[in-house]
Amino acid sequence: MSTNTRNYRATFILDNRGTEDTIEKLIEGVKTEIAAVEGQVTAIEDLGLKDFIRVTNPKLVSGHYVQVSFTSPASAPAALKERLRLNRSVYRTFIENN
Repeated sequence: MSTNTRNYRATFILDNRGTEDTIEKLIEGVKTEIAAVEGQVTAIEDLGLKDFIRVTNPKLVSGHYVQVSFTSPASAPAALKERLRLNRSVYRTFIENN
């Protein structure tokens, strides 16, 4: 049985309010979650803190954006979104084919 891997690019909005964790530690946590769904990180780009155009939560008006390129099986993006849904440090997750 062969597994087909695909290339993905994910953008994460990180929220470190209420924690003493640094952004680097949160990025390591995201890398660990990607590895847990059989993904391999190929590149990480820290885009920095950006203000939201449309604020949905008045207590959170900006977020730290991180773009991660990774390869994984086709089932991994859905599993990754589900794993990160309960993670309070990851505010939003966008995953697209690369």
